[in-house]
Amino acid sequence: MTAERHNIPALAVMTDRFVSAAELMSRVLGMPGYEFMAIPHPVSSADDAALCNMAGATAARMAQMLVRR
Repeated sequence: MTAERHNIPALAVMTDRFVSAAELMSRVLGMPGYEFMAIPHPVSSADDAALCNMAGATAARMAQMLVRR
């Protein structure tokens, strides 16, 4: 969010387990409704194929988010 305040396109990515914390922090930092990426939790137990699929899907959505900003 700090980068966004300086007009630098940025994205926050976290696992879905931390969505509520991210929403709270965005409100606390004065950016309610800040859009971020949530990927499935946990990542540490995913195999290589699952991580590659997740990265591909996430990268496409991230590109769309950056274009909108």
